[in-house]
Amino acid sequence: MIKKEKKKKIMKTYRAHDDDTGSSEIQVAILTERIKELTSHLKDNHKDNHSRRGLLQMVAKRKKLLKDIQGRSEERYGKIVTSLKLKAAKSLKKADDSKKEDEK
Repeated sequence: MIKKEKKKKIMKTYRAHDDDTGSSEIQVAILTERIKELTSHLKDNHKDNHSRRGLLQMVAKRKKLLKDIQGRSEERYGKIVTSLKLKAAKSLKKADDSKKEDEK
């Protein structure tokens, strides 16, 4: 569980404007922090399958949020991925172009 102070620090770092408390970027950053904590927990408790399920759910939710950000703005997506040091997915535009070529 992330402490309040750490969560506020994350919100302050990734917010788009002063009143921003729940944008996709903030949600991705908070999920990334929770994923890191849970990963370290699972290294010590490798048989904890209930926590492993929660980890997989968080990873899936983060993936959906990142896909949403990428669809809205490639620039915002690139910025959040580099700042959190995540693996970047292929560009949606490039993926769409390759699908069109395959259909021909």
